[in-house]
Amino acid sequence: MVPLLRYLGGVCGWARGSFPRVCRPASGRSWPLCGGVRSASSSSFDIVIVGGGIVGLASARALILRHPALSIGVLEKEKDLATHQTGHNSGVIHSGIYYKPESLKAKLCVQGADLIYEYCNQKGISYKQCGKLIVAVEQEEIPRLRALYERGLQNGVQGLRLIQQEDIKKKEPYCRGLMAIDCPYTGIVDYRQVALSFAQDFQEAGGSVLTNFEVKDIEMARESPSRSGDGLHSDRISELSGCNPDPQIVPFRGDYLLLKPEKCYLIKGNIYPVPDSRFPFLGVHFTPRMDGNIWLGPNAVLAFKREGYRPFDFSARDAKDLIVNSGLIKLVSQNLSYGVNEMYKACFLGATVKHLQKFIPEITVSDILRGPAGVRAQALDRDGNLVDDFVFDGGVGDIGSRILHVRNAPSPAATSSLAISGMIADEVQQRFEL
Repeated sequence: MVPLLRYLGGVCGWARGSFPRVCRPASGRSWPLCGGVRSASSSSFDIVIVGGGIVGLASARALILRHPALSIGVLEKEKDLATHQTGHNSGVIHSGIYYKPESLKAKLCVQGADLIYEYCNQKGISYKQCGKLIVAVEQEEIPRLRALYERGLQNGVQGLRLIQQEDIKKKEPYCRGLMAIDCPYTGIVDYRQVALSFAQDFQEAGGSVLTNFEVKDIEMARESPSRSGDGLHSDRISELSGCNPDPQIVPFRGDYLLLKPEKCYLIKGNIYPVPDSRFPFLGVHFTPRMDGNIWLGPNAVLAFKREGYRPFDFSARDAKDLIVNSGLIKLVSQNLSYGVNEMYKACFLGATVKHLQKFIPEITVSDILRGPAGVRAQALDRDGNLVDDFVFDGGVGDIGSRILHVRNAPSPAATSSLAISGMIADEVQQRFEL
């Protein structure tokens, strides 16, 4: 569980009584609020959220708004909030078109997009509803595009329509394509700004945020001396929490390219390829940013460090965890050509540009700069299958029964964060009888 907590917003809850004690933190500090510093009101909490990303902060906010009498804390191992998946994503407000009907991703993304737009309007957070085109550039992609359109209709995505070449040109004058899905409800936002706004809401409602506070161990607090034998001690949170080791979280690094400022006029909104249904990745795409930049990408290559944003970042411990996982070996063997192609594109700009030119022929290698990268925490099962839905579960035993795990929460978790937080608040209320 330690790797999961470092990656995802781990939501941990328990009822009042014999509380688990979060042990061995780094030197924690409280998070500034409105120019000041808010300290934790006590050394214990009724509910603790481990991980200060957008999902953890949204969940903390939802819980304290429902249960203002409870003492609730957020623990984040970094010195700042929302620095990993939240702070390294493309910033797209997804519409919900991609996901299997009736799945959690489909339901929570469609609901979450509405809630994000509403929240940004209430808080005065800037966003752009610039739309998205999912473009078929080859004849064989059209059946998949039509199937994706039908999926979007089933999911209740607003405003979808199939358009032909002439309408593609009206929407994106420099884009080449045979047919496209127009998704006008797609937008862009700075998700780190949204996450920090969630944190401010949480603190203003009485919650406590502690940064530089890495959770390394969890044990049961003793209720009284007579129960001194009830304590549990372990260096592995996964053993304490009863977390099912299947699926395992595997990191995939996505490298972005930047379009030079003088060429940004080529792109008006989001332009995406028709995705490969075998994978949860959406393919290399064109994404406008709130600062005016255009991001191109990302690819998807296996990372050998859970927070490895540079191509040669390496952790022996993380690499060992990957190699000993039989599911990863099966994934690599079944998709070797795909993986090699992604690595090739990561190394050679010309290969990526050749792909981009299928959509925007005017782009050349001289128009491109290397940009930032993100790491996707992707769940993988023992059979080598990439898990394509959010996973929320609890554990067993004294500690595991008091914990709710948020697992496999990459894209569209940011879009879905407010919807996820509502579901988590419902589950925590029922599970722990708040």
